Amino acid sequence: MRTVNKYVILALTLSSLGSSCMREKLEPVPTTALTDVTAFDTPDRILQQVNGLYASVKSGQYLGGRFIVYNEIRGEEYNNELTNGVTGLQTWNHTLGTNTNEVTNLWNAGYYAINSANVFLDGMAAKGTSIVGDELSANYTGEARFIRAMTYFDLLRLYARPYWDGNGSKDGLPLRLTGNKGPGENDLARSSVAEVFAQILADLDYAEQNLPESYSTAFTNVTRAHKNTAIALKTRVLLAMQRYADVVTEANKIVGEDLSAPTGVPHELAADITTVFKPPYTTTESILSMPFTANNLPGVQNALAHYFTPTSFATPAPGNGEYSLIATGLIANTSWSADDDRRKFIFAAPNGKSYLVKYPTGPTQTDNVPVIRYAEVLLNLAEALVRSTNSVNERAVEILNAVRQRSDEGTSFEVGDFASVDALIEAILLERRIELLGEGFRSFDLLRLGQTIPGKANVNPVSPTQSEYIWPIPAGELLNNKLATPNP
Repeated sequence: MRTVNKYVILALTLSSLGSSCMREKLEPVPTTALTDVTAFDTPDRILQQVNGLYASVKSGQYLGGRFIVYNEIRGEEYNNELTNGVTGLQTWNHTLGTNTNEVTNLWNAGYYAINSANVFLDGMAAKGTSIVGDELSANYTGEARFIRAMTYFDLLRLYARPYWDGNGSKDGLPLRLTGNKGPGENDLARSSVAEVFAQILADLDYAEQNLPESYSTAFTNVTRAHKNTAIALKTRVLLAMQRYADVVTEANKIVGEDLSAPTGVPHELAADITTVFKPPYTTTESILSMPFTANNLPGVQNALAHYFTPTSFATPAPGNGEYSLIATGLIANTSWSADDDRRKFIFAAPNGKSYLVKYPTGPTQTDNVPVIRYAEVLLNLAEALVRSTNSVNERAVEILNAVRQRSDEGTSFEVGDFASVDALIEAILLERRIELLGEGFRSFDLLRLGQTIPGKANVNPVSPTQSEYIWPIPAGELLNNKLATPNP
């Protein structure tokens, strides 16, 4: 069987990546349960497929854990403790090849999710809309296009040059927009980075227009895309493109004067940061999360707890402690107060090393994986305000204070504290490192700004001109897609 078939699979078999949420009957269609002819015959079958789309992205190889881990450990915050090639060693030390497991597996998982969305969209156009009606069809189609946009964006973050390099003119990804149901449909040249971004934004604009304001329960508001979810992701995408004025425009839709969302799901910062990472994981700060239960796990060596939480944190051991925090790195920064509640996520182990314990459950690792939080949207807005106005922006300082003081009441920033625009931007970027630690943003922030990936331990820095700055295109794609080209 050709390699492409690992990720080009009918949306009808989505449950091969694991069952979806147990609550509210979020269960994808069982493998082989439906045929191409009957998949869109009833409203229940169509809803099962929608739920299955979310199951596809919560694969352990993607948003179930590993995508977040890879984007964390590429940066300078962590030491690799176990030198295990299966759990990201080559990502950590920048020695990836075209056949490395993480390079191949993440690509396959991403394109599986994209193809699942495409097959679903094709089915809705052919039959599904006539079954569920225009309004519900628009909702479901918006969710599928949101998932496709998010996945394309996540793949761009690793496999393609950042947007600033040539204003999006460099090779991006094969832009597949229709369902691939079998071999023989593989050959497709890579679209430019700009072309892929344009499709991402088109999908998110559609999603914003057609997704509901909210769902009936807090759980569903966190686990399915709604209007504010699409807007929030747009702020991240536009930040990557350095379109800062547009980030402000989008963020202002969901960040009111009181720093809460004025419409739709009433997003705001949780009063206590630690509640965001505890059951039931449904604070209004959580915009999108990947839920797991004891009967629905991310898989062996995929969960965030496995990587970051040490064996000594609790009994029974919640994780494997694959990565500790570098003692001289972020946790040693004196601007991060010892009284900050976010320090509660740092555990001083008996071996003298520090570990991130944002994900504390185990050995059955059922922590929800945070994908989008309101705190990130606020910080996206703060940075964009400063860059778009080229000023020590008062509202940006207000937002910086809101995020910091939620966890550290003793620290307060004033406009006069910042001697320059660069000083305020530096403070906002530091706040991102603290607030979003362990959530997969460090590599993204370095690459979108064209900064060198710092060295650590015995690993040398990686400059923006080095080939290691981004991941290689997998060998399987180059073999099976005759029009695909490798990264230089």
